[in-house]
Amino acid sequence: MNEIVGSHDLLLVTLDTLRYDVAAELAAAGRIPHLARHLPGGVWERRHAPGSFTYASHQAIFAGFLPTPATPGPHPRLFAASFAGSETTATGTFVYQTPDLVSALAHEGYRTVCVGGVGFFNRQPPLGTVLPGLFQESHWEPSFGVASPTSFESQVARAEEVVAGLPRARRLFLFVNVSALHQPNWFHQPGASREAGDTRATHAAALEYVDRHIGRLFAAMSSRRACFAIVCSDHGTAYGDDGFTGHRLGHEVVWTVPYAQFVLPGPDASDARSAPDARSAGEAAA
Repeated sequence: MNEIVGSHDLLLVTLDTLRYDVAAELAAAGRIPHLARHLPGGVWERRHAPGSFTYASHQAIFAGFLPTPATPGPHPRLFAASFAGSETTATGTFVYQTPDLVSALAHEGYRTVCVGGVGFFNRQPPLGTVLPGLFQESHWEPSFGVASPTSFESQVARAEEVVAGLPRARRLFLFVNVSALHQPNWFHQPGASREAGDTRATHAAALEYVDRHIGRLFAAMSSRRACFAIVCSDHGTAYGDDGFTGHRLGHEVVWTVPYAQFVLPGPDASDARSAPDARSAGEAAA
């Protein structure tokens, strides 16, 4: 990451609430072609979330603790604050002296921008200011939120405006919290109804909706230079699994999440470096 930071733009996309099993099934079935073409080997990596709900998981992610590979570790991390005794800080880790990755990247000259989705990013109650407050610039409006059937395409349009308005020489760290997977998501499946509510099937339909628009986000972020991208879930959610519904609970479907990291080549494809291998340079919580 010491070769990536400073040379590439950076994109972090959290597909809020996305379950690993649903993501893996859709990739295997060819139902998310725009995402699948960027997944290493065409498959999601199975990882464990650092938290069981949005606020906790993002606090960890912004501190450098991305979802951990679901295999015995330790696993070297991509990003880490300087911390004596850390067993997951390796030679390839980008180590910073600030308490969070966002301010560290700002110190490196990046413009840090948040395009929020779920309520923890809406800046309405004081709690909703904490996570977006880490960024130099943050965006949220109702059309980005969980109740909007067009949330992701609205978020992508704002991201395109951000990229277009930034001087070409300025590096960009863009974070997008995708709200479409979060409940309510019934309106993404044709024929579903509010009365029937959300199901595993409507969750899958929401991911297909995201896939239809994510190519625009990738195109914008690679329009100026190569971009290192991380696309993952912050936690899953239960739809009656073993009697559980929702998240902020300790069920396997909540803790197990999909993860991918890859480089989007820029206009000059020769400026793209290979992304660190997800197994050898993956993330782990110290």
